[in-house]
Amino acid sequence: MPSIVCSAQASYKKLPGLLELTDAHLQWTKAGENAPAVKVPHAETASLSRSKVGAAQVRLKVGLFSDEAGHNFTFTSPQAVALAERDKFEAELSNIIARNRTGAGAPVPPPLKAAAPHAAVATPAPPTPTLAQGSAAGTPIRPPPPISRPSTSRAGSVVSDARASVTPFGNDATSDFRLRKKVLLSTPELAQLHRELVMGGHITENEFWEGREHLLLAQAAAESQKRGKPGQLVDPRPQSVDGEVKIVITPQLVHDIFEEFPIVAKAYNDNVPAKLSEAEFWSRYFQSKLFNAHRASIRSSAAQHVVKDDPIFDKYMEKDDDELEPRRLREEGVDTFIDLGATSVDHEETGNERDVTMQAGKQRAVLPLIRKFNEHSTRLLDTALGGPAAKRRRVDDGDGERYSQLDLEDLHDNQSSTGIVLEMQNRQRYFDGRANGTGAGDTAGMPVSFADALQQSKASTQEWSTDLSQLKLDQKAAHAALVNMTQNVSSRLDVKMRKHDIPESLFRQMTTCQTAANEFLRQFWLAIYPPANESQALSVATPAQKAAKAAKMISYLSKTHEKVEALVGAAHQEGVDPARIRVAMNPIIVAVDKALEFWRLKNAKVPGVR
Repeated sequence: MPSIVCSAQASYKKLPGLLELTDAHLQWTKAGENAPAVKVPHAETASLSRSKVGAAQVRLKVGLFSDEAGHNFTFTSPQAVALAERDKFEAELSNIIARNRTGAGAPVPPPLKAAAPHAAVATPAPPTPTLAQGSAAGTPIRPPPPISRPSTSRAGSVVSDARASVTPFGNDATSDFRLRKKVLLSTPELAQLHRELVMGGHITENEFWEGREHLLLAQAAAESQKRGKPGQLVDPRPQSVDGEVKIVITPQLVHDIFEEFPIVAKAYNDNVPAKLSEAEFWSRYFQSKLFNAHRASIRSSAAQHVVKDDPIFDKYMEKDDDELEPRRLREEGVDTFIDLGATSVDHEETGNERDVTMQAGKQRAVLPLIRKFNEHSTRLLDTALGGPAAKRRRVDDGDGERYSQLDLEDLHDNQSSTGIVLEMQNRQRYFDGRANGTGAGDTAGMPVSFADALQQSKASTQEWSTDLSQLKLDQKAAHAALVNMTQNVSSRLDVKMRKHDIPESLFRQMTTCQTAANEFLRQFWLAIYPPANESQALSVATPAQKAAKAAKMISYLSKTHEKVEALVGAAHQEGVDPARIRVAMNPIIVAVDKALEFWRLKNAKVPGVR
């Protein structure tokens, strides 16, 4: 009998049952039956996707090699338990899928596309919603990448194959693979360069990402940010769907209504399912006075004449909060920096009168709406800060604690920069020469008489008007500068107005040549000089590895002249002026020549070149 790795209560096609993962199969058995209704061998599992973070239902979709649609399972345990159970299944199935892709050589299926959960229900006028089953929402889960195999590139690995690949997540290769893929998908130019150089066999994967660690860290930081609660008030509105007026009800909308209006949650618990079904509850709620009282604006006054009395929901109606004192008083103290009344008695000597226009209750009709907005804003802040202010522990240290709130870390100067170590020959001779050069003739340290300096400054400005009248400006320099600027603007306009007559295929070859040469130059100088920010470097190479990498990049750069000459020949055949190609490629040629000359002098042991 196969051993069970993990199990959980889950529904399949709206039927409750038990989901189990054994050492040979993934199976689901309907409640009350013994034989599993769904049985998937490990070798058939191809991909995973799950419901979005924060979704009302915890779901997991398993794709098969023979069927991309696969199977959808909904975990029916309480939210916290269901999330833990799904994570356990994800971890085990991810390892199985990774083994399938490496060991069995199964084809990689396309990414799964998941729809967002929603439920649309038809209602007569006025809108009367009913519930419908939503579709499964999924976020693709990528299994770990295949186990590293010997490189098949034409250029042998020099750096990356000799040392382990270090990622922003330590040894988590799955997260690193996912981050790299997202960065490439969001940057088509970088993805094109990756295809040409890495998949073309010129450089390895780790060499390509060396120096681009900041892109991976930025992507990881963007993904780690959690989406906060929406600031919009809960106010369901009718929509026209298929010619009918409907209110779209989703599990998230129900959750928001219960959180925003606890009285609705109390009515739901009191009447469903004992007195009303769930569909009847929402249908009657959206036609009741209670719903119109909860709407986010005074536009509900027009609907008050058409809504009907409801014996169930009318007893949950609350009196309008339009008194001078609000119904729900703030229990916690207001922070000094945001308390509008903190300075009401300050600076009495200047006459600090109260603002007579800011009187609560001057327009009584708007008080309920204002207090509704204030309560909603308070809930948003409490959610962001981790709970009500009265429950958050706070140590009051007097003025020190208050002013510490203004001490923002982002405004502090970064003092941890190590810089680049200057390597120089005969360092001691340099400092000895500097020490010997400071002798008796050095007047930098002599004291200065401020009275004499002031007297000299006054004497130099006594006849300033005469000197100014005798000043003559050379018009030739100004005229030459104006002519140069005019010619520059004219040449730019000429280039912009000129028709682009380089064939598309030739232009694409020029772009490819320039992009590849730029990448080889970047790799070469990374091997010669340390990176600007070594704290973000994902791996550190030894001096021997850097030298080997630089030599390999130089071998590629030495062929740049041949590629440019080939482009010039192709331009001649296409009827394009070869001089234009040379001018366009000249900057990259100059940069390549500089790198080649640097490498030649370095290997020739020329003093001063390190």
